[in-house]
Amino acid sequence: MSKFQKKRGKSSPAISTASLPDIIFMLLFFFMVVTVLRDSELKLKIVTPQATELTKLEEKSLVNYLYIGRPLERFQEEYGTAPRLQLNDKFSTVNDIPVFLEQHKVKVPEKKRSRITSSLKVDGEVTMGIVQDVKTKLRKSGQLIVNYSAKQKSD
Repeated sequence: MSKFQKKRGKSSPAISTASLPDIIFMLLFFFMVVTVLRDSELKLKIVTPQATELTKLEEKSLVNYLYIGRPLERFQEEYGTAPRLQLNDKFSTVNDIPVFLEQHKVKVPEKKRSRITSSLKVDGEVTMGIVQDVKTKLRKSGQLIVNYSAKQKSD
């Protein structure tokens, strides 16, 4: 008789899956924290001009963005190629600005309403006519803090 016998019918031990739910929830939590959702879909072609003196906007929740530019190619058949104004996810007119400002103002706490900033993201090739109309409507609506978005000029 031999001292060593072959082990028959025994397989390798099973992998423990007890910690698998913990790992999945950690990954889920990680991706929920890290992921940033886009505020609105840009339907305009906007190439902002370059500038040397830029100031960073501190509280993003107090900023409402107004986009001015030419529609992207997929929207040109419906909206044409003339410069347009976009508020949130839709094309708008200058007359829609007061309602847009009021909708944003309601979401902001009353103490911070005086610090709300309107940021104009304007394509560099757009004529100043529509920009001037937007600025006039902002002023008439009581929105006096206006910022222009630009890219940092590389030296």
